[in-house]
Amino acid sequence: MRYFVPCSRGLEYLLAEELLTLGATRATAAPSGVNAEGEAESLLRVALWSRFASRALWPLLEFDCTGEDDLYAAVHAIDWRGHLAPEGTLAVSAHVSGPGITHARFAAQRVKDAIVDRLRFDTGIRPSVDLDSPDLRLDLVVRKGRAMLAVDLAGPLHRRGWRQGQGEAPLKETLACAVLARAGWTREALAAAEAMGTPLSLLDPMCGSGTLLVEGALIAADTAPGLLRHGEAPPTRWRGFDLPTWQRLVDEARARDRRTSLAPRFFGIDLDPRIVQQARRNAEAAGVLEAIDFCSGDIADLRRPCEGPGIVACNPPYDERLVADEALYARLGEALQRAVPEWRGALLCGSEALARATRLRARKRYALRNGALDCTLLACEAFAPPSQAADEARPLSEGAQMVANRLRKTLKHSARWREREGITCFRAYDADLPEYAAAVDVYAEEGGEARTFLHVQEYAPPASVPEHDARRRFGELLAALREVFQVPKERIAIKTRTRGKGGSKYGRMDERQQAFIVREGAVRLEVNLFDYLDTGLFLDHRPLRLRIASEAKGLRFLNLFCYTGAATVHAAVGGAASTTSVDLSSTYLEWAGRNMALNGQTGPQHRYVKADAMAWLRADRAEYDLIFCDPPTFSNSKDKADFDVQKHHVDLLGAAMRRLAPGGVLLFSNNFRRFRPDLETIAKFAEIEEITPATIDPDFERNPRIHRAWVLYRGRPRDRAGQA
Repeated sequence: MRYFVPCSRGLEYLLAEELLTLGATRATAAPSGVNAEGEAESLLRVALWSRFASRALWPLLEFDCTGEDDLYAAVHAIDWRGHLAPEGTLAVSAHVSGPGITHARFAAQRVKDAIVDRLRFDTGIRPSVDLDSPDLRLDLVVRKGRAMLAVDLAGPLHRRGWRQGQGEAPLKETLACAVLARAGWTREALAAAEAMGTPLSLLDPMCGSGTLLVEGALIAADTAPGLLRHGEAPPTRWRGFDLPTWQRLVDEARARDRRTSLAPRFFGIDLDPRIVQQARRNAEAAGVLEAIDFCSGDIADLRRPCEGPGIVACNPPYDERLVADEALYARLGEALQRAVPEWRGALLCGSEALARATRLRARKRYALRNGALDCTLLACEAFAPPSQAADEARPLSEGAQMVANRLRKTLKHSARWREREGITCFRAYDADLPEYAAAVDVYAEEGGEARTFLHVQEYAPPASVPEHDARRRFGELLAALREVFQVPKERIAIKTRTRGKGGSKYGRMDERQQAFIVREGAVRLEVNLFDYLDTGLFLDHRPLRLRIASEAKGLRFLNLFCYTGAATVHAAVGGAASTTSVDLSSTYLEWAGRNMALNGQTGPQHRYVKADAMAWLRADRAEYDLIFCDPPTFSNSKDKADFDVQKHHVDLLGAAMRRLAPGGVLLFSNNFRRFRPDLETIAKFAEIEEITPATIDPDFERNPRIHRAWVLYRGRPRDRAGQA
């Protein structure tokens, strides 16, 4: 089954990973939730085990909905006797957007009316409404003319059942688990530390009512959140609920629960003794009080709570009720640097300014939402203050200074163009100084300059250059980058070449799983600089993608070798009537789907095809008005024949032209520097024109051979002009 699992903004990727561990066969992050597929049992596991999801929604019906009549008719058509006893109770929540239905309460009322009318017609008995504890809780979403009605299996999942009281600004349990996960407090990390004989401790120096510590203890004890939330009763009285499977899952969860043997390695401190007492009551209700040492005290007096490694998770005050104080954040940063300098952790700060006030060096910053408040989560690898001998404190060498001067000159030269065109991701350096041979790309995360990342690809040095000289020069390049861009090491992705059998190769990539969002023109795109050789966005193709966006309105668009679907997103946002994206990689197709969802482009008019492009073109019978074809230079697969762009480009373009509608356009590009198109043969089936100069933006003018591009027409250009 396919289902959508909602969550708070900023938790999407954590939830997607969690759903895969809970049995989903596919999980794709979308705004404020995850689209998933899996057996029905996987959704029951969400209701019992998820630490990040807001709700567990069992899909009942999806239908076109342009107004209240469509809504009422679709809901009334369901035989509700299989879902609710006639004398039962129900509650409906609704979320609407778009012109058809504009009031959520009205939409919920119409759903309730349709159910009541249908049951009264079928049985003569009318159900009633119970907003607090209904037999059937329904969730309706109406967006862009489509409605989705689902059974809410368990109500709000952030309510774990242990909270006896709270402070002035409580932290939702789901968000607390996200803070813990980003800090490194996960089941996998805890198990690895135990195996090494160095168990981790958890400290919250501003613990409030204890949310982070209680949730951290429940994670360590492998306690399912649903055990405390529902007790012995099932989470819903919906007649379609699979009670035997639920009971089996609950029995398995009870067998895994280790609260009674939890080690006492949790430490909570707060300035207010009354709130500390409330934290103790919460921990007792959760069954973890014996493992947590609570006390009252000032952050200025913070001391290391125990020997061994540990993690800090903290939610300092920052909202309207607890007025944010930058001085308090500065004292917190100083206390952590002094008391636990080698520990790692995460601080949920009210803003980027408050995060900076801590003066802590972040491994990563995350944008999260705590209720209506936008927050910054500061994740630190260690709290130790920067060494006086750190790279940024050293004066640049003569070579590094030369590179820095060139970078500043290039940035100044391109500044006006970047500002005019709204360019936030661009190439800043491309072996401008031959002895410092690397390409440097800048990626600005959506949201401001404080989140600038650098992607550095080192070119293989000639065999005549000694290895130690190559390493020294590359180190000087990196020092210049940090000086010019003021970017910490953790935001520089480095792809270095190593020499080995068969020549120069790229070394192993990182596995950070830290994607972020950038903007290009009118679209938002996900990039990942650290985990793959490429980032998910070929910057040199920017002009081609913008051309596609400007020409796609009302057209049927085909993207061959689609990679992460950036061109497809531009076509869809540009108003394409339909899009088809073809690639042999499931990873890239899922990435393309996430990119489309980021821009609100979902629905059956957008197809994703996992296939060999050549074979698929031969089998496909549809027509397309605009085709983009950017094949690799060479590829091989154990399942498909090898592809060589020089050898096979005529066959590829011929097959693609047979799918092109009269008057259509095919854009073809590749980055094989020795590529020579067979113009004589291509001319037999297409009018071809090279457009390379128009597809090279100023940031790639220093390396105009980065790619070549052509446009192919179905019929001569003047014929197309006449048809137009």
